[in-house]
Amino acid sequence: MGSLTFSINVTLDGCIDHREGIADDETHAHFTALLDQAGAMLWGRTTYEMMESAWPAVARGDVEAPAAIREWALQLEAKPKYVVSATRSDFPWNNSHPMEGDLRTAVQDLKDRTPDGVLVGSGRLAAGLDRMDLIDEYRFLVQPRITGHGPTLYKGLLDSTRRLELISAVPLSNGAIAAHYRRAA
Repeated sequence: MGSLTFSINVTLDGCIDHREGIADDETHAHFTALLDQAGAMLWGRTTYEMMESAWPAVARGDVEAPAAIREWALQLEAKPKYVVSATRSDFPWNNSHPMEGDLRTAVQDLKDRTPDGVLVGSGRLAAGLDRMDLIDEYRFLVQPRITGHGPTLYKGLLDSTRRLELISAVPLSNGAIAAHYRRAA
């Protein structure tokens, strides 16, 4: 059975707005390495649509991009992508699949059949999965910024505190810190 890992950019004040992260080659190389190690991606509809609107064109070469960003797009293009949505069932982006049925059962099944693990990249979805005790690890890229706005990480969406165990913390040259945690026993 693979693990379910929540991975996202987060500022020092908890903002997870994707526009607030540093989007340089080093950041993209970091997320490409995470993606390369995982067997699949899991997103909510909003995140899927945001990603679908940008990355396929980069992967096809329709958009000029530095090598690190193109590599991220190519990895994303090839990776199985699973989408949770109550309003949409058609996901035409290459290798995209709807999650169907009971969410807890469907995600546990995805974990069970994905030995390399699944990356969750949607904040609200991650909060819901965390309430179901399905998230095993957290890979936050902590951005050296204070934004003063949201959306914020887990904003009132957890019912209790999560105790975490630090696996690693690696500073990037751009000032971000790649923090890796797992749920404490």
